Amino acid sequence: MRSSWEAESAGQIVLGATPIGNPGDAPARLVEWLSQADIVAAEDTRRLLRLTKALGIRIEGKTISYHEHNELAKTPELIEAAQAGATVLLVSDAGMPSVSDPGYRLVTAAIDAGVRITAIPGASAALAALALSGLPTDRFAFEGFLPRKAGERERRLQELAADPRTLIFFEAPHRLAAMLAALTAVLGADRPAAVARELTKEYEEVLRGALGELAGWAEGAEVRGEIAVVVGAQSAATSGAGSAEEQVAQVQQLMQDGLRLKDAVAVVAGSSGTSKRELYQAVLEARAANTAEPTP
Repeated sequence: MRSSWEAESAGQIVLGATPIGNPGDAPARLVEWLSQADIVAAEDTRRLLRLTKALGIRIEGKTISYHEHNELAKTPELIEAAQAGATVLLVSDAGMPSVSDPGYRLVTAAIDAGVRITAIPGASAALAALALSGLPTDRFAFEGFLPRKAGERERRLQELAADPRTLIFFEAPHRLAAMLAALTAVLGADRPAAVARELTKEYEEVLRGALGELAGWAEGAEVRGEIAVVVGAQSAATSGAGSAEEQVAQVQQLMQDGLRLKDAVAVVAGSSGTSKRELYQAVLEARAANTAEPTP
């Protein structure tokens, strides 16, 4: 076992947290290292340039692009530079590198190579959204982005349905309505939640309410900006299995989102404790009733 202070190389990797919106949130140490680092590896060099202009500083070292599409090729180069004595500063577009951003591969490679790693803490969209949500903060879990495919997303949510912690997600604006609809179908329309967008920016907004209400808002809204969704844990007030009609409606909603009948039934039955066979039959009966010829 070896600590970060016992690294073999003379150089180091510095993970620098950047502002999530307001440049004024940049840590003083980040400003210092942006000016002094031998190499600054940035997820987007254009955004880095805008940040340095806003901070009124100039990068004296070498700037390179380091993102999800080239990190496999660039990581050995950065490790070699640190082993040769360079200080390598890694920054993402917003927040801490390696947390829903490139960086994890570099950290693990540095550990394996005996390169010292340190971090400059700073703004966090996940923690800011949690604090502003008004939901319990004593126990929480950051889940990042849910899978894009409907089936994989519903299965992940089924795993989280009974989680006793407050859950924090990120989502793209154009997928927010579908995500909230899926959350509502699996976790329940009455589950308390909050949608935070454009945190620390001029048009910062936090909407709080039940999942069903937020899903209804998102369906017809033109949402823009960076999005964080915070969902309260299952409680006595929200953990009921719901009526048979509600469960059938949940299955139908999941099917509209792209799930097969069998998979949708499994999701709802798993989160409600209902028999899959009975729920499957109820859905078939509801479908037959909806397609029956009206009485003349």
